[in-house]
Amino acid sequence: MSKILEVTSEDEFNTHVTTLDPTTLLVLSFHTPWAAPCAQMNTVLATLAASYPATTPPRTLWLSVNAEELPDVSDAYDVTAVPFLVLARAGATLETVSGSDAGKVRAAIERHAAGGEGKAEDVVIPPKQDVTYRDTTGPAPRVDAAGVAGGEKDADANGTAVASGEGKEDLNKRLGELVKAAPVMLFMKGTPSAPQCGFSRQLVALLRENSVRYGFFNILADDEVRQGLKEFADWPTFPQLWVGGELVGGLDIIKEEIANDPDFLKEYAVVKA
Repeated sequence: MSKILEVTSEDEFNTHVTTLDPTTLLVLSFHTPWAAPCAQMNTVLATLAASYPATTPPRTLWLSVNAEELPDVSDAYDVTAVPFLVLARAGATLETVSGSDAGKVRAAIERHAAGGEGKAEDVVIPPKQDVTYRDTTGPAPRVDAAGVAGGEKDADANGTAVASGEGKEDLNKRLGELVKAAPVMLFMKGTPSAPQCGFSRQLVALLRENSVRYGFFNILADDEVRQGLKEFADWPTFPQLWVGGELVGGLDIIKEEIANDPDFLKEYAVVKA
């Protein structure tokens, strides 16, 4: 049976890719160690890999890459969020899957690798839990911003309506998992490379100045999260910064915390050589 191999260097990655038989399907999984959905997706991929026999030449090759530790590899495949799956053959990308939907991952792999009998649906994963990664030591990832510009306080700031597509109980469960997806989670308008409001832009700059490593969620891309988080957090405005699954506050509070304690968030900072 096949197994997932953790790649620890660019040289190792290049060796695998350049010596790969042109008929072999490359299953490339990008992850970060702090994002819970990545650990869950690794379980799914391990289950799937075990269902594909180890042959010569291999029918499939399964590689796992830390998106932050190997930024050049991540950039080559346009990785902006984790978990992120790339399926390639003979140097050409066949398909990508962003997020932790086990069904989509299984279906994509089976489309391109005949003979697999993986049952990813046997592994339960909360839906819609992809987390965009951000390493403040490197350049901003290339991402497309969603939504429109706006101020910190929404026109409907007091609204707590939940879209009919997801029940309130399910939404609260998802929000509870999402705020813990990274040790430091920023819920903002837009993305760090393209903030869609001045408050979000200032908070991103503040985190960058303090070399804080964080995950972020673009609330303009998911209205259920945008509206539900206001009630869940009892906090009507964005951006919101969460640390260890607990709400710290918005821009003004973060500024105040850092002014009062220069070591605030220091334990989450990237260690510079």
